[in-house]
Amino acid sequence: MSLWEHIKPTPREATPVSIEQRDGKFAITWDDQVRTESSYHETRSQCPCAACIEEWTGRRIVDPTQIPADVKPVQVSPVGNYALGIIWSDGHTTGIYSWQTLRTIGTAVETV
Repeated sequence: MSLWEHIKPTPREATPVSIEQRDGKFAITWDDQVRTESSYHETRSQCPCAACIEEWTGRRIVDPTQIPADVKPVQVSPVGNYALGIIWSDGHTTGIYSWQTLRTIGTAVETV
């Protein structure tokens, strides 16, 4: 068996083609032709920051029932070429959502 037969390519992660905010949701179209949606509340509830997830155990600290039902993004900014930084109406400011996190949070609604 040759050296090349042992090397496995790293799967490429999907990246967004478009990100829209509408009807209380993020609607993201990905470069693999899948479109996902996630409500603002679900996205906020799944924040991956150290204030929301215990760093050593991975246990979720934030209680989704304590997040206002009408939470919404106040500011959404790109973070490099890999994520979105979101400031929320409940005052939470430390969430950086990688493309992988956003893809995991979202529910596939159609293939485009």
